[in-house]
Amino acid sequence: MRLHTHTHRQNTSTLSVVLLAASAFSTAAAAGVRQQARDVNPRDCHHTDDGNVFPLFKWLRDSVSQIVFGPPARIEPPKDVAPAAAPGSKYQHDVVVRFNVTNSEEEGALSRAIDQLAMDVWALTHDFVDIRLNKRDVPSLLSLLPSSLPPTVLIPDVAKAISRTFPSKGTPSIRFDDSITPGKVGANQLGSVSDFFFQEYQPLAVIDRWMRLLESMFPNLANLTTIGKSFEGKDIIGLRVGEPTTKGPGALPRKTILVTGGLHGREWISTSTVAYLLWSVITAHGKEQMITKLLQHFDIVFVPVLNPDGYEYTWQADRLWRKSRQETKMQFCRGLDLDHAFGYEWESSSHQTDPCSESYGGDEPFQAVEALQLAEWAKKEVKSNNMKFVGFLDLHSYSQQVLFPYSYSCAVDPPNLENLEELAVGLAKAIRLSSGEPYSIASACEGAFSARDSSPHIEAGGGSAIDWFYHELRARYSYQIKLRDTGSYGFLLPKEHIVPSGEEMFNALKYFGDFLLGNNGIEKSTSQSEPLEQQGRIDLKRRS
Repeated sequence: MRLHTHTHRQNTSTLSVVLLAASAFSTAAAAGVRQQARDVNPRDCHHTDDGNVFPLFKWLRDSVSQIVFGPPARIEPPKDVAPAAAPGSKYQHDVVVRFNVTNSEEEGALSRAIDQLAMDVWALTHDFVDIRLNKRDVPSLLSLLPSSLPPTVLIPDVAKAISRTFPSKGTPSIRFDDSITPGKVGANQLGSVSDFFFQEYQPLAVIDRWMRLLESMFPNLANLTTIGKSFEGKDIIGLRVGEPTTKGPGALPRKTILVTGGLHGREWISTSTVAYLLWSVITAHGKEQMITKLLQHFDIVFVPVLNPDGYEYTWQADRLWRKSRQETKMQFCRGLDLDHAFGYEWESSSHQTDPCSESYGGDEPFQAVEALQLAEWAKKEVKSNNMKFVGFLDLHSYSQQVLFPYSYSCAVDPPNLENLEELAVGLAKAIRLSSGEPYSIASACEGAFSARDSSPHIEAGGGSAIDWFYHELRARYSYQIKLRDTGSYGFLLPKEHIVPSGEEMFNALKYFGDFLLGNNGIEKSTSQSEPLEQQGRIDLKRRS
């Protein structure tokens, strides 16, 4: 894969920045995977131990940052969460394996085995299923599967892969001091700070301060908005970006695109990519014609961490935690899957009523606090603040897919299916032209159901965010985009992929915006009050 370096733009508004050093995490050692049973033919994934592909840049960065901003101090972890002994230490005997599913019999057997052994499913596509498990559990799993379904090893050492995602020892983390006055740092230096920010994954406190800094730097373009509070009382914050518009009686609804990340705590690349998009869009305004025009006609709301409790927990206790941290009816099984918690076609299947399941969305729709907060915020924006959601991009990892509604069933097609498919193809093409990376296109139902509805389903598809925004708020271009990679690293994508992933999605977002501008942001309908199923489809020939 090629690494693309993003050229950050200068800005005249400035705010002083302070760099602090973060706690270093020790590397967990783990043994390589051994072939387990049935003549498994593992395909080893070769990784390097080099934690930084730019050693000279790293040395220059650290030196310059101390000269400009002073010596770094230490960031202490939150007092209410004890840090893990070492990143990935609890996974030192785990591997990730792939099963290439070819028929309903194999899918049914795999589904039953996953339920019986409570496996952690990492990826579901039409063709394969990736599972994390302890090496000693491999024989038990294989004993429940047909001989036609041998596994391929994707990640032979999960603990080692986990350690690579944390900041390197001695690498300073970034913190922004809100109390200092503007004018201390030049525009060129601010560009350098953005380089620092995207060279590592950043913890929750740093991301929050980063967003507040951007609001201070661009007060006429960006406004902080609070989506709500998480179960543990953390702020769920977003940044609304767009040119000021006339408000008041008779004003047209402000068309809005929502971009979210971090619904699942362990998917760090989704959070970093939303932050990258936020920075790229803000700094492109006034310099790139399409972005400038887009922000004249649309607001874009960026929410990098929709699940702050889960994200924080992945930094402090369990790197592979997926769900929220909400209490459930089962004392030892905390957390709800936010992407199965929304009210549209919520499903009470066995996957979603077992609190220990990674897909548990609650015992009723919107039981998950964070999903309810997002839905209530969005409805309030429409009703009270004259907004109209026309696009929704929900970023996840992994498998490099562009997915569109519906997630809950493959038996029902969305009314504007042709347009959804057309735009999905364009998004995938924009990514491929920017980096060469292929992204596949599919209905979101195919991941959960694999289009074989007669077999037991590996994961339920109801209650998804993209279905709810599409159907309930009529965000006519609603997508879940699964970012890098296709399995070599899975959720443990090394930090060297942050900038390339951000660049891919920035190019996709520009295509998305251009498409909406060509359609005037909405589809034609005979009446805004008509049910979604009765609204007409846009004439593609009218697009400019």
